[in-house]
Amino acid sequence: MSEDTVKQIRAFIFENFLFDAREDALKNDDSFLEQGIIDSTGVLELVDWLEETFDISVDDEELIPKNLDSVNYLAGFISKKIG
Repeated sequence: MSEDTVKQIRAFIFENFLFDAREDALKNDDSFLEQGIIDSTGVLELVDWLEETFDISVDDEELIPKNLDSVNYLAGFISKKIG
């Protein structure tokens, strides 16, 4: 998983969901759902961003927490998708 990808994901989460929170307010393995960071509407926004930013397609069956529920999970998912 690329450090640049992790930085992009964190920047997106902070800009769109955490706003003015401190950088240490989110660990890379924190669950977005358990922490109340992203709700079901936020998942749709996240998927749109993933598809546009990384030029990937996210299939319905890939909309699972193991792919989308933390910075680390997202970075791994993106890495698999772009191969």
